[in-house]
Amino acid sequence: MFIISSPGAVAFSIGYFKIYYYGFCVALAALVGFCVSYFIIKKDYNDIQSDILFDVASIAILSGIICARVYYCILNFEYYSAHLVEILNIRQGGLAIQGGIIGGFVFTAWYSYLKKYPILKLADVISYGLIIAQVIGRWGNFFNSEAYGLPAKHLIGVFIPENLRIRGYEFYNYFHPTFLYESILNLFVFLILFFIVRKLKGNRDGLIFAYYIFLYSIVRFFIEGLRLDNIVNVGALHAPQFVALIMMFCSAVFIFYKRVYDN
Repeated sequence: MFIISSPGAVAFSIGYFKIYYYGFCVALAALVGFCVSYFIIKKDYNDIQSDILFDVASIAILSGIICARVYYCILNFEYYSAHLVEILNIRQGGLAIQGGIIGGFVFTAWYSYLKKYPILKLADVISYGLIIAQVIGRWGNFFNSEAYGLPAKHLIGVFIPENLRIRGYEFYNYFHPTFLYESILNLFVFLILFFIVRKLKGNRDGLIFAYYIFLYSIVRFFIEGLRLDNIVNVGALHAPQFVALIMMFCSAVFIFYKRVYDN
């Protein structure tokens, strides 16, 4: 079995201030994601001034991070209700991408509406950068030794220190690297969006964003079934799986409408 192991959560220290790999991954993800979206808007959207992306991306990134943190804290309400100060501490992790996607879209759409920007086209542009950002950002979980799956016995496994193992799994050393699985699958989602969905004929406004939501929700539903760190369930499903189903349904309805009635 091929084993991977995190070098630790801290990249380096400046005096007493620690710089975490997680924060570096988030920052790198945002930068690369923006560059990808900027490339797309310059290449495919000549009717939109590319400078608008600087304006919209700042709102999308800020609101996305805030909403991702709020969503994560809600899912871990028992802990954060007793440790309110920790809500502001995101250097060591704790961003739930589903909350970031939903909240980021709502606030960005609202801001675009006020500015009279083309909401659906901008959502499409941002989708390319967002999924690439997720490819990179997931590696923050690797450095934190979190977001891992069931114990692994074959092919590949990630070593998790004993103090970071889920209760009941203290005697297992190696676990499925679900962060890696999701990172790779997200890359495939990007390739599908760029090489297939992007070339669909007809009115595409909002369609790329809808396919992004649909495809990523499939990925997330599958990955969540392997993960051990879920503490909130909706029936037999982990809460993120339930949310993924809702996102899949809403995006599928939009895709159906767009392909059948709006071409």
